[in-house]
Amino acid sequence: MNYQFARRLDAAPESFLDQLFAISRDPKIISFAGGLPMTSLIDVAGIRDAAAAVFAEEGETALQYTTTDGYLPLREFIAERYRSRLGLPATADEIRITNGSQQCLDLIAKLFVDPCTVVGMERPGYLGAIEAFSYYQPRFKTVPVTEEGPDIDAFHTLCQEDNLAFFYGIPNFQNPSGMSYTETRRKECAECCRETNTIFYEDDAFGELAFDGRPRIPVKAFAPECGVMSGSFSKTVSPGMRIGWIYAPAQVIEKFDAVRQAADLHPNALSQAVMYRYLTTHDYEGHLERVRRVYQKNCNQMCDLLDDLLPDVIHTTPEGGMFMLATMPEGKDSMALFHACLKECVAVLPGVPFYAEGGGYDTFRLNFSTANETEIEEGMARLKRAYCLCGKK
Repeated sequence: MNYQFARRLDAAPESFLDQLFAISRDPKIISFAGGLPMTSLIDVAGIRDAAAAVFAEEGETALQYTTTDGYLPLREFIAERYRSRLGLPATADEIRITNGSQQCLDLIAKLFVDPCTVVGMERPGYLGAIEAFSYYQPRFKTVPVTEEGPDIDAFHTLCQEDNLAFFYGIPNFQNPSGMSYTETRRKECAECCRETNTIFYEDDAFGELAFDGRPRIPVKAFAPECGVMSGSFSKTVSPGMRIGWIYAPAQVIEKFDAVRQAADLHPNALSQAVMYRYLTTHDYEGHLERVRRVYQKNCNQMCDLLDDLLPDVIHTTPEGGMFMLATMPEGKDSMALFHACLKECVAVLPGVPFYAEGGGYDTFRLNFSTANETEIEEGMARLKRAYCLCGKK
C-alpha cells in the first residue's frame, strides 16, 4: 500500500520523546534524561481515596460525556489560585482544562500558526513545543536565554516581525536550562509585547516548584491582553491523570473551544473530578512543600557532583523546577556522550533537539526530579566514565 501522508509530517523533527519514555522504563538505566516527577512522591493513597469518593458520590456523572470547557469546580479552583498566589484577576470563564499542558501547545499552534508564519522561541527551548509547533510548518526564530531571561534587544527585534504568530517562553525554571526570568525582564518583555501587539505564550508548568516556595509574577500580569498561560498538575500531582489548562483572554478562549471540540470533544471527566476532590480534601500545600524539598536536595547534590566529577563542564544552578543544562568544552559532542552514557547504563539528553534553529552540540540536559539520592550518586559516577570515554568530535 502506498500511503499518501500529509506533507506537514516532513516538517517535524525526529522525536526524542519516544526514546526518553523507553529509556525511563528500562530498570538497568539510571535516567537523568526524562522529565518525570519522582514516583515515590505521587500521593497514591490520597488519589485513591479521592477516586473512591468520586465513584461513590458522582460516579455516573464522572463517567459520562461532559462539556468542552472542563469541570467548573476545577476551573474555579485554578482561577482562585491565580488570584491568591499571583494576584491575577482570573475567572473560571478564562480557564479551559486540557489533557495535559502538552495539548495546549498543539491547539494554540492550530489557532495561530499558518505555514511559514514565524514562531518565536527561547534558545534553547522546550523540545516538546518545537515538535508540537513543527507540524503546522512555521519558521522558528529564536532568542538567546541569559541569566536574566531572553536577550531583550533580540526579543524586541523579533516582536517587530509582521507575521509573528506568538512568542513561546518558560519564565519559571525553564526547560531545558532551569533558569528564570528576572522581574525586570518580565516587565520588559510585557512592555515590548504591548507595543508590538505580540502574544506571549507563557508555559508555567514549573511555577509551583520554586525551591523557596515564593511565587514569581508572570509576564501576563504586566500585559494581560497579550498573555496566554498554560499550567499543569502533571509535575505536582500526577502526570498519568493528564490534567493541564490554559488561561487566556475571552477572544482566544472562544476560538480555543472550537478547535478543542474538533480535537477530542472534551477533557477527561473522571480525571478532572478526581483531581478536584484530591486538591480540596488533601493538604496540597504540604504536598508541594515535600516535593520542593526533595527536588532542591537532589538539585544541590547533582550540582555538587558535577563540580567534583566534571570540573570542565559548566552548568546552570536552578532555583526550582526539574532540569539543569550543562555545557561541555569545545569539541565535545553531546550525541557521542548520549550513546556512551547508554553503554554505561545512564542516560542524559543531548542538547540538540532544544535548538530550533540548530546548535546545542556541546550541551546536555540533566533531570534531577526522578532519581533518588543513591541513584544520583551512582548515575553521576557512570556519567563521568562515559564522559571520559566519549572523546571529541
